[in-house]
Amino acid sequence: MANFDQGTNNQEQIPIEEAAKNGGAAFQKQYAVRDIFAGFITGAMAIPLSVGIAMMSDYPIKVGLATVAFACFIGWLFAWFRPGNFIGSPGIAAGLAPILAMGVATFGLENMAFVIFLTASFQAIIWKFNLQRYILLIVPTYLVEGLLAGIGLKIVLTFIGFTLAVPSINGDEAGYFTDERILVIALSLIGAGLFLFLFKKYKDTKPAVPYIVLIAFGLTAAQFVPVVMLEVDDQPLEFGLPIPDFGDIRLWLYAIGFALMLAVIDVIEQVMSNAAIEKIDPLNRKTNSNNSLLAIWFANMGSSFFGGMTNLDGLAKSTTNRLAGAYTKLSVLVVGTVVLFFVINVAYLEFLPNFALGIIMLFVGWKMIVGLLHVAHHGPYALLLATFCGLLVYKVGIFEGLLIALAIHAIIYYVIFRKVENRPTDTIVRDYFKNITKNGGGAD
Repeated sequence: MANFDQGTNNQEQIPIEEAAKNGGAAFQKQYAVRDIFAGFITGAMAIPLSVGIAMMSDYPIKVGLATVAFACFIGWLFAWFRPGNFIGSPGIAAGLAPILAMGVATFGLENMAFVIFLTASFQAIIWKFNLQRYILLIVPTYLVEGLLAGIGLKIVLTFIGFTLAVPSINGDEAGYFTDERILVIALSLIGAGLFLFLFKKYKDTKPAVPYIVLIAFGLTAAQFVPVVMLEVDDQPLEFGLPIPDFGDIRLWLYAIGFALMLAVIDVIEQVMSNAAIEKIDPLNRKTNSNNSLLAIWFANMGSSFFGGMTNLDGLAKSTTNRLAGAYTKLSVLVVGTVVLFFVINVAYLEFLPNFALGIIMLFVGWKMIVGLLHVAHHGPYALLLATFCGLLVYKVGIFEGLLIALAIHAIIYYVIFRKVENRPTDTIVRDYFKNITKNGGGAD
């Protein structure tokens, strides 16, 4: 007997197995009211997050928001015929922000459009041949958690200054802790305490509440206390072909390697997010990570034509989307519409106090750092290696840190089983990949 869902009202019954398979119009219509409401809530949360991530990436805020809006529209469109997950909300990822910032510093913002286009091209190849299965064998998920922890530390150290900034300093003789700064620090502490209290209370029911309340608190405080407000450069989006201007062949080679790294990390994060999104799906629908990659690379390639960033279905926004009542990707269309409003009316963002944005981004960075606790169930070795990877990422660089950690992992595994158990090399390699599959990969 087919499984039918009654919907929220006395609407026509639709077989879930059939309707959810392609995200058809009838299924979206059945949950339209819930999805529209969820989209507004998730969109409200996505604005400050996207602003902070764009700033961390050294991208213009308007470009970051445009990337989110475009990715949402693509995600909704592709869900009609090639659904990956059903409630994931696309956007720019905090975990990729320092990588993009490194790219901007290396290639220049004017050449990043080509780097993103190249990244999308690699992702298209990964999608076409379903290579994400093998990528997860080579890069264990616990090393990715370590990489994200190192990036989280970078985010914390970048945005902590936002919670201390004051509009002006009354001369050097006044010292650092002026009355104005003490007042801003007090506001930051109150805002952080309020945010954490509300997050703990509503994280499992209404996760957008702490973000909305914190922004409202910041807007209210700014009416009575002099605080630094967000500055947004309202330049028009520039559309054009992503043609690079590299004068050195070495820069071309580095751009190819950089884009490949960015593509792989983006894919791994998406697959990991899909595994989590599948667990919170209200109808227990299975995700198809390769279909998700189709929407990702298409959105990335499209965004490169207006200088956009990379995207993926972020777990924080997707969880908010689910708990706000989303059932289909129609909610994502609403999220994109909300974000698009601020792309068109970017000046409204200048009402956002920096200390409130700093609190949100400090929370994001801290969550990435404590993500190392997820590695504990893999055992002490995985936890130690992931922690070491995070420190390497913070100290020597993201690309270099991950490669060094992978090399150490392979060497330790080889030495242990070659010297201690005297296994032949082919057996060691075969068991190595089996061990990664069991303990670190296969999130699809």
